Amino acid sequence: MSLSETSATQTPATPPPGCPAHAHGAVDPEAYIALDPLVRDLDGESARLRAAGPLAKVMLIGDVPVYSVTHHAEARKLLTDSRLVKDINHWNAWNNGEIPADWPLMGLANPGRSMLTADGPEHRRLRNFVAQALTVRRVQKLRPGIEALCARMLDSMEQAADENGVVDLKAHYAHPVPMTVITELFGMPSHHIPRLKELFDIFFSTVVPREQVPPMMAELDDIFQAFVQSKREEPGDDLTSGLLEAAADGDTLTNEEIVNTLKIIVTAGHETTISLIVNAVRALSAHPEQRARVLAGEVPWSQVIEETLRHNTPTSHLLIRFPTEDIEVGDQILPKGEGLIVSFSAIGRDENQHGPTAGEFDVTRDPIRHIAFGHGPHVCPGASLSRVEAEVALPALYARFPELTLAVDDSELRNKPILTQNDLFDLPVRLHG
Repeated sequence: MSLSETSATQTPATPPPGCPAHAHGAVDPEAYIALDPLVRDLDGESARLRAAGPLAKVMLIGDVPVYSVTHHAEARKLLTDSRLVKDINHWNAWNNGEIPADWPLMGLANPGRSMLTADGPEHRRLRNFVAQALTVRRVQKLRPGIEALCARMLDSMEQAADENGVVDLKAHYAHPVPMTVITELFGMPSHHIPRLKELFDIFFSTVVPREQVPPMMAELDDIFQAFVQSKREEPGDDLTSGLLEAAADGDTLTNEEIVNTLKIIVTAGHETTISLIVNAVRALSAHPEQRARVLAGEVPWSQVIEETLRHNTPTSHLLIRFPTEDIEVGDQILPKGEGLIVSFSAIGRDENQHGPTAGEFDVTRDPIRHIAFGHGPHVCPGASLSRVEAEVALPALYARFPELTLAVDDSELRNKPILTQNDLFDLPVRLHG
């Protein structure tokens, strides 16, 4: 299918209040699939992207046109193509002054110098520091602490339930577990967590007023700058001190790189795990027969986790890469200097990869092969940590509350207005059935 043949499934872009359309000359919004900033129907949107793929033309919030890779095989190939880079200075629209500094997605598109935005040798250099701290062996050593944390959070969640045993599982379990784990890994005081939650809600939102974007990014930077300075003065046995020690040993790691690396880890690390836990509980609630097999020990929790990652990917769309030359994608061309996002929600249900039942949640699926954590040089370095947290949090939850079920109909659950994360506002559950 050519790009010009996809218009039947497309709708014009409509920026939300506070996000006026940005002029892009002769760009015709009717020729693009507009991603809904309110994320009201992620499954339907993902299906439209797959139908228009493997390379679809997409309109982001603010009338910013990019391309999206929507099929598994093509995404794997592109994610290992060295001609596709993360440096925003290769983006035509950026160089032409078409992307304003207060664009709501600026923090995701241009988060500063870090392993997320570097390529080649510089990327490998920055990534190595994090990879050394988050090896599978070291992450496994965190398991006892995560188990103790989950037990405390389950106690707290039960105490927070109302007289009918109803409680918001996201607010009282799925969010505090990964956020506490990541801040303890950093050596960051827990008193930062409430404010970080507020700032990251603004960071990810597609409906935040544009004037809030620069001060939010500045405050995040201030928090992490001050935290890094405190670790310089009083180092400990944590990831932050390890990065500082590496820099002190003669590496050219800069303060900006350390700060941005920490921001990237906490940004990606906690949100991915929150969505993984929430989506697993939601799926098991919708498939009680599968839940029964899991709780009976017939299906391992690892299968639940991998099928959740495939079927309901925590990351909906990943921003943003730029081709340094024209790249063939099937019978289509990704033009030099255009933006490319990776639509993991569409990719996870690609029938070419997962067969005719790709749209179904099935914990007995064999094999479960997905790229929910990315692929290639920029694959998520925190994937092992996210899996371990879910491997502890989900069995602990159902061991304590085996009859746990949704307290509302699944159709009442609402996605948060976040382009990049498959995230709900809340997940009301009834603890005792």
